[in-house]
This record gives sequence, C-alpha cells and structure tokens, in this order.
Amino acid sequence: MTSTPTTTPPAAQVPDAAWEEVCHLDHLPRERGAAALVDGVQVALFRTHDDAVHALQQYDPYSGAHVMSRGIVGSRGHVPTVASPMYKQVFDLRTGACLDPVGREPVHLAAYPVEVRDGVVLVSREPLPAPGAP
Repeated sequence: MTSTPTTTPPAAQVPDAAWEEVCHLDHLPRERGAAALVDGVQVALFRTHDDAVHALQQYDPYSGAHVMSRGIVGSRGHVPTVASPMYKQVFDLRTGACLDPVGREPVHLAAYPVEVRDGVVLVSREPLPAPGAP
C-alpha cells in the first residue's frame, strides 16, 4: 500500500490503528464537502482543487447544526478555508481555526488528520490539538 502526499499534517504521527477508512478519493468532488461518520462522530470532509483532503467537525458551533460539509470552500491567501453555510464564519481547513467570526467570539472547529492510501481516504479517530493549544 502506498501513500500519496494529500494529507492534513501531522498524519505521520498517527498510529495505524487510529485510522478509519471513509471513502475513495474519487467519491469526493473537488471544492465541495461531504459528511462522514468516523468512529460514530460526524465529520465534514473537503477535497480542494489540488486534491488535498481535510476533515473538520461537522457541527457548526455558531448555529448548533451539523452542516459544515455544506460550507463554501475557498481560500485566504494560501490558506484553504470553508465558510459556514449558516452565518458565514470562516475556518482554516488545515487546523479548524476560526479566521473570521463575523463579529462574534472566535470558536475553533476540531480538525482531524487525513491520509490517502491507494486512493482510499482515511481519517484519524483522534482530532489534532486545538489551535493555540499547548
């Protein structure tokens, strides 16, 4: 099995047992999101124009709904982003950091390591440390 470099770092630090197969890369449309269950937790998957795949929590903390996979994929400079489909807060797809809270207190999303092996998307059951966490 070979790995392709379309991952959210730091995938190399995730033990093999912590990965869950989610879908084939070809099933994820570019520049759009899709919802998945990873270890019983709703996760929003995003495939960007460069075939990088990112995973964030599906729950939107501003609206209280599980809708992040319906968000608008874009970028701010070199940072891939998603805007909430409800109130348009903008999040970094790589870390879940809230980049624009639209006048409210910033709340970050959980981000999950992602790896693509032989065209299969794997997501870690454990999220990355929260932005700004020690």
